[in-house]
Amino acid sequence: MRGQASASLSVGSLSMLRLFGVPWSWGLAVSLGVYLGTGGWRYLRIVVKTAKRDIIGLYVLLRVKFCLYRHLRAGSTIPSIFSATARRHPDKPALIQEGTGEVWSFSQLEELSNGVAQLVLSLGLAPGAVVAVFMESRPLFVALWLGMAKVGVEAALINFNLRRDSLLHCVGVSGARAVIFGAELAEAMWEVRDSLSKDMLCLCTGDVSPDRLLQIGAKPLDPLLASASKQPPPVTHSKGFNDRLFYIYTSGTTGLPKAAIVVHSRYYRIAAFGYHAFGMRRDDVLYDCLPLYHSAGNIMGVGQCLINGLTVVIKKKFSASKFWEDCIKYDCTVVQYIGEICRYLLSQPRRAPESRHCVRLAVGNGLRPSVWEAFTQRFSIKQVGEFYGATECNCSIANMDGKVGSCGFNSRILPNVYPIRLVKVNEETMELIRGQDGLCVPCRPGEPGLLVGQISQQDPLRRFDGYASEAATSKKIGNNVFKQGDTAYLSGDVLVMDELGYMYFRDRSGDTFRWRGENVSTTEVEGTLSSLLNQADVAVYGVPVPGAEGKAGMVSIAVQDGLFDPAQFYTEIQKVLPPYARPVFLRISPEVATTGTFKIQKTRLQREGFDPRHSPDQIYFLNSRAGRYDPLDESLHRALLEGRVSV
Repeated sequence: MRGQASASLSVGSLSMLRLFGVPWSWGLAVSLGVYLGTGGWRYLRIVVKTAKRDIIGLYVLLRVKFCLYRHLRAGSTIPSIFSATARRHPDKPALIQEGTGEVWSFSQLEELSNGVAQLVLSLGLAPGAVVAVFMESRPLFVALWLGMAKVGVEAALINFNLRRDSLLHCVGVSGARAVIFGAELAEAMWEVRDSLSKDMLCLCTGDVSPDRLLQIGAKPLDPLLASASKQPPPVTHSKGFNDRLFYIYTSGTTGLPKAAIVVHSRYYRIAAFGYHAFGMRRDDVLYDCLPLYHSAGNIMGVGQCLINGLTVVIKKKFSASKFWEDCIKYDCTVVQYIGEICRYLLSQPRRAPESRHCVRLAVGNGLRPSVWEAFTQRFSIKQVGEFYGATECNCSIANMDGKVGSCGFNSRILPNVYPIRLVKVNEETMELIRGQDGLCVPCRPGEPGLLVGQISQQDPLRRFDGYASEAATSKKIGNNVFKQGDTAYLSGDVLVMDELGYMYFRDRSGDTFRWRGENVSTTEVEGTLSSLLNQADVAVYGVPVPGAEGKAGMVSIAVQDGLFDPAQFYTEIQKVLPPYARPVFLRISPEVATTGTFKIQKTRLQREGFDPRHSPDQIYFLNSRAGRYDPLDESLHRALLEGRVSV
């Protein structure tokens, strides 16, 4: 290990010398001397294969870091950065609403956000106050949170799919004093009207009858906004680059959503990192079909407009059948994806528009390796900008060179430049495994581990701002991870790194289960089964069976036409899955429930298990002795619970 570290230092020094123009001979002499003293042809191979990639990555990292510190020193905020962008090209289209064709120029977006700021002040909302924004994706959504930020008011961006208790939870956990909602969500607001605080200010945009507004206890927003001054608001706050901008909520796939704090510098970092890492250009037109309450749609997508001056097309809701037609209509050159969007597009019948677009770059996360090459080949996408990162995390990584299946990398030459690491955990409990020195044990190449990032609140690249709940924040922080006395962000995600430093997403915590003495990755099995079933929606999860060690695999399969052949399915999975990874239980459903960002919701499925009394869906049990799937009824279910039938 010491020899390898020395070689790492020497080659890292060589790369830095190249970057800053120091003669090759100096760096070569140093590197060769250390190399000859330590040996290691394998390490030389790593250097040769990754030096170019690492230099590009270092350049992107330094460029983003320089910009962050420049804005930090200048006391910039996202509104001030946008105002500068708007002054550079006031008449250029900033946001386009697909469907209505409404086009907002940069100057129009600036003026309307000024109007929002003036209105917020007139309503008596002081800096630090929180306003919940509850509406479907549209340019006004952006103008609202941007205008609030101009006067230091923080928006809580609420998932428009939430109802009743979940909706009340999200409004309450943010401490919101007001709610702005769209007319399309008036019924959802009416359902919770009696549970909201009596002094909660409710404003509605869009057409809702006066009687309904009275029942909800809301006022119309549009006339107030129309009459508000469009002049820049007075400076009423002292918020800076590291202060709160808004809240974005976790998807809530395993419980109630958490309100993640997004500060101005984090917004800038995510948007700038995507722009530079994937080679976006100011003349690009970006197609954003992701919900704006989510960081991918509102930061990685809309952020390219606010910070870098791109035109962004906002689609209210993703449509697989209209996707390429929209891209052609607006001359889009960059598209966003998340979760299962690429698979949904592949499942569509071939149409002429999919070959006539001018899209060169697809940016997002969650593209399965089993779908990657089929997607790029069929739709002629030159570059996939896959990345890993959560709204709140400090350990984002990006795939800058198109390595199929990888969500990013960390340098094997200079690993400490960006202090992230995979560390060993108990894959069942996700408890950190520590060595004799009390520190976390780093994973070797090929070993799956939890991704962690060392925290430094003074470094905008390594900050962790947490959640509105201090209890939720503390659960994501580990101590004594890299060294004694440090703190690190615990991502909750299991990745694996290869010898060259490329990282591959393995599972979210809890998505790996143990069966037959083997660890089963739900992500890997889902990818295999989805491909086998012509890109159908599938959810794989583990369920406990009395008397059996570990958890048995169960899969929920979406079958649109109701036709499913369990015998054929069993024949096919024997070819592609080892015995321990083959599902013991099948659940055939019309659809598999997903979040607004296409993440499969497994909590309810796991809770219901394989009990046929808890589901109207057909459930099958793998009769391994007979070599077939048998329909599971109450009698067979009881026999399994009593141990009269073995799994």
